[in-house]
Amino acid sequence: MDKFPDVLCGWSWEENKLFELALAVVDEQHPDRWEVVAGMVGGEKTAEDVHKHYVILLEDLQFIESGKLDHKLAGTQSCIQLDCTQSVCWTDDDNKILTNHS
Repeated sequence: MDKFPDVLCGWSWEENKLFELALAVVDEQHPDRWEVVAGMVGGEKTAEDVHKHYVILLEDLQFIESGKLDHKLAGTQSCIQLDCTQSVCWTDDDNKILTNHS
């Protein structure tokens, strides 16, 4: 996973995993939510960076849930580029992690 396609979205695989974890543990109502999430992600990500990443994630989820995603792609690709600023990537390992921690 060292070569996660960060050129597509500017986030490494590790940063995305930390981002997901931070979203799961930082309350949506926390007054400094994006600063806390940025701190958990680390590196050079700012509160603005993580908030923008979240907005893109929501847009991607809405696109997927709208039924406009061609599900035939899921069998051939593990990473689907939805636009030039963000990619949605999902692996079987992600499913195992979610199943084991829900």
